[in-house]
Amino acid sequence: MELGLVGLGRMGGNMRERIRRAGHTVIGYDRDPGLADVHSLGELVEKLKGPRVVWVMVPAGAATQSTVDELAELLSPGDIVVDGGNSRWTDDEKHAGELAAKGIGFVDCGVSGGVWGLENGYALMYGGDAEHVAKVQPVFDALKPEGQFGSVHAGKVGAGHFAKMVHNGIEYAMMQAFAEGWELLEAADSVTDVREIFRSWQEGTVIRSWLLDLAVNALDDDEHLSELRGYAADSGEGRWTVEAAIDNAVPLPAITASLFARFSSRQEDSPQMKMIAALRNQFGGHAVESTKK
Repeated sequence: MELGLVGLGRMGGNMRERIRRAGHTVIGYDRDPGLADVHSLGELVEKLKGPRVVWVMVPAGAATQSTVDELAELLSPGDIVVDGGNSRWTDDEKHAGELAAKGIGFVDCGVSGGVWGLENGYALMYGGDAEHVAKVQPVFDALKPEGQFGSVHAGKVGAGHFAKMVHNGIEYAMMQAFAEGWELLEAADSVTDVREIFRSWQEGTVIRSWLLDLAVNALDDDEHLSELRGYAADSGEGRWTVEAAIDNAVPLPAITASLFARFSSRQEDSPQMKMIAALRNQFGGHAVESTKK
């Protein structure tokens, strides 16, 4: 089939290549002319035969909204827009409604796989009407990993990005657990080879996983992670997961704590720790460190 692909960055560019390897035609557009096959969204739409499928891989929020708005004016009834970025599921419902008013279908798709996806395939979670999903299915089949698993029609519009959001929330908590265990092992005087402990866990343990494999890769590159600053950003999906948990009265203590741990990484001198140090000094006479030299 033919596919229009908007956004050819690290993910989008590799996805274009994987889809082409499966024998499909991909016409890509990006603001960087060095990456693009065409020079505008209008030219992309003109080159596709109807009914068209246009997959959007741009940052969530304003960039996705403006792209959907422009496509709404360019596409025809019966065409399909797929949002494969990391949009909030509530935005999917809005976009689906706006496009439906013009007879254009909408499918949201959470995509996981990162820089490894070109060779290993991408895990896909998509939401939308069955008839719209069916029109995109050849592309889903091209992108997914080989084998029985790796893709799912998660439900109606918004379900795909909601599932990807929860996936990323779980990822936050798993990474935090590995990070805490690593720090404790590094701090113990009796432990002499933390990297090899992590490596030993890759076989025969209940925590063996791809994340563990990636942790070993990182330790092979920099055994004590001494070249890295202790800072970790959050993409937004961790926050959305916690917000959804509040809305649905679902307790998520591990995921919530892992999100807050990332916030603490942004503080060179934690205000909270200042108060804790002051209180410990007040009630127990514990020593405090002054910022004065």
